Amino acid sequence: METTKSTSVPGSGKRKAMAIAAHPDDIEFMMAGTLMRLGEAGWELHYMNIANGCCGSLEHDAQTTAAIRADEARKAAEILGAQWYPPLTGDLEVFYNDDLLRRLAAVIRQVAPEILLIHSPVDYMEDHMNACRLAVSAAFARGMPNYQTDPPVSPVSQEVTLYHAMPHELVDTFGDPVKARMFVDVGDLMGRKREALSAHASQKGWLDVTQGMDSYLKDMEKTTREMGRQSGMFECAEGWRPHAHMGFCDRGANPLKDALGKCFAP
Repeated sequence: METTKSTSVPGSGKRKAMAIAAHPDDIEFMMAGTLMRLGEAGWELHYMNIANGCCGSLEHDAQTTAAIRADEARKAAEILGAQWYPPLTGDLEVFYNDDLLRRLAAVIRQVAPEILLIHSPVDYMEDHMNACRLAVSAAFARGMPNYQTDPPVSPVSQEVTLYHAMPHELVDTFGDPVKARMFVDVGDLMGRKREALSAHASQKGWLDVTQGMDSYLKDMEKTTREMGRQSGMFECAEGWRPHAHMGFCDRGANPLKDALGKCFAP
């Protein structure tokens, strides 16, 4: 399984956090600041997009676009200090199916994260919501001996706490507001968060034309400042909603809060 060079020493015993999203640039929009904050706290970071971004161009064919976006994602992961994992499928092919679930479960067993940052279960597009469902089920199956992953990876007993990021524009599929239950201060990390999102340079024109994002950087900054306002404590923040604990971790487990201290607000 291809990855970028690890940012930690093998066998170092570092605690692990992983972000899993649908497309290249999704992590940078809603999760990157929290991932970097965990890196500052000494956690080992892992970064994966399920889809390869092949449809995100008005200029190049799918194969060329996927190659461009893989290079951009590797660069972004390097900026974040995270280990990169290759995608599993194409854009608009992120379905909740047996093949993708077994392949994603193999990656989660390989990493064995204690914190898993994933999409909101409600968002404006199906790839995001299906990526969320796949990540939840793959994490749930991490310790099941009778569940065969692809490729085969032994089950792990590591507890994992799942945190759902906010949907784009902070609304659900009906346009109704979605409120975070906890916030992470990313104010002093905005420069690196912006740099990581800027690494996805091929997306500027695509998002402007197809999804009405008048400069994707401005859109990210606007959202982050709004979450900071909603926190009542921070200028810029990323918002989160924790997944129910059953089958994943102890009741009341909140390793994000434990790791980040004053940078975390309930």
